[in-house]
Amino acid sequence: MTEKFKKSIPLSEFTTIGLGGPAKYFFIARTNQELMDAVKYSNSLGIKFFIIGGGSNVIFSDQGFDGLIIKNEITGFELIDHDGYTELVVDSGEAWDDLVEKTVSLGLSGIECLSGIPGTAGATPVQNVGAYGQEVSDTITFVEGIDLESYEVKKFSNDECIFSYRDSRFKGKDKGRFFISKVGYRLSKLNEPILKYEALNNEIRLNHGDFDLMERIMKLRIIRETVLEIRRKKSMVVDKDDPESRSCGSFFTNPILNVFEFENLKNDYNSELRTTPVFVNEEKVKIPAAWLIENSGFSRGFSISGAAISANHTLALVNKGTTSKELLELSEIIRESVYKKFGIMLEPEPEIILT
Repeated sequence: MTEKFKKSIPLSEFTTIGLGGPAKYFFIARTNQELMDAVKYSNSLGIKFFIIGGGSNVIFSDQGFDGLIIKNEITGFELIDHDGYTELVVDSGEAWDDLVEKTVSLGLSGIECLSGIPGTAGATPVQNVGAYGQEVSDTITFVEGIDLESYEVKKFSNDECIFSYRDSRFKGKDKGRFFISKVGYRLSKLNEPILKYEALNNEIRLNHGDFDLMERIMKLRIIRETVLEIRRKKSMVVDKDDPESRSCGSFFTNPILNVFEFENLKNDYNSELRTTPVFVNEEKVKIPAAWLIENSGFSRGFSISGAAISANHTLALVNKGTTSKELLELSEIIRESVYKKFGIMLEPEPEIILT
């Protein structure tokens, strides 16, 4: 099968941040069988492998990857009608935003606020992708995974995925064990869209005073268009003409504090803490990582050797002619500064592959 593998392919061409050295071997899989054949073959030869989708949430080292990179281009979807809702069953290589656009055009609600997020559908359950008041865990009916050791297919219910804020079993205890092959999403044909995110709600009503009087499908289109507009202003939509979008999106997750930790933070920084906390539940509070970074001495556009904080979004680290090493060094400087001031260690959101 090695004749199907390409050699010395630069990974910078397959990541949204445009970083990474060459992969020793590179293979594009367009069916689950092709992907599993490549995995089995690499295992038989003792060659390590790594599977990528849209390349929007991964950083490879400047030395590249001394093994096989398998690019998932397995596409296809099915819409299954039920009373009051439609189940969208998707192959994992489908481009996420194309799916969101499709569902909005069909008048299906549930993922419209997740417009503009790069990557593939198969990646969305891994870190429970969310934005503007929605998370995929709100709609996921099942996740189908192929065990990369036994090659058995397993189907996980929503509860079995163990979803939490930007987390799941596929990012935690089962990280790297399963290739996610299909995902099912339950989308409503009848429910009015709910605007949970205050800033999005305010933006829509500022520009569309008659929003409440609109037909349901028009509301969904307005929500999608507004989310895309907000994300573009922050350079959070991948655009070859916008150098500020040459990133992995948000580089750090928003830290979760318990109520005691949050009260201590308020007491210590009462005059500076000009941000509204988001209560995950009665015991947990989400703090904006962007606020922590900005209040640790970093401004938008801050740059070291071409590794920069985005001029439009504090959470994005941008490649402006840098290397993976230099970008990761900047991320560590930011993390150490935040920890020194607030005692909070920020966690990177992208997967960092250094070998």
